[in-house]
Amino acid sequence: MSLGDPIADMLTRIRNALRINKEKVDVRASNICQGIADVLKKEGYIKDFDRIDDGKQGILRIVLKYDPQGQSVVTEIKRISKLGRRVYSSVDELPRVLSGMGIAIVTTSKGVMSDKECRQANIGGEILCTVS
Repeated sequence: MSLGDPIADMLTRIRNALRINKEKVDVRASNICQGIADVLKKEGYIKDFDRIDDGKQGILRIVLKYDPQGQSVVTEIKRISKLGRRVYSSVDELPRVLSGMGIAIVTTSKGVMSDKECRQANIGGEILCTVS
């Protein structure tokens, strides 16, 4: 478990769970991870998530989403901004993932948002990851 980068740990756990067709995955809870899960739910990449109190930091239980044929809705989830190299972008330079078919998750001064929400709010920020 990566104690230094909870976002990378969360994305890796989701990626690994999708590869073996698990129904749910548990990750350590943090405000940023909860924001990412909220964006994934709003955009339809996961079914749901719950924050479970374990007496410590808490756990996010994420319910993964599959299509009727059993294929994962998420084809790729990729970390962009890392601990050693932060990637910031203005609203004009936000990436368009798969020409708008995917999303970029951005942390802004107004919270964690998708790239589409950032364009509507006319705000840039740190690009956390891309999902397609």
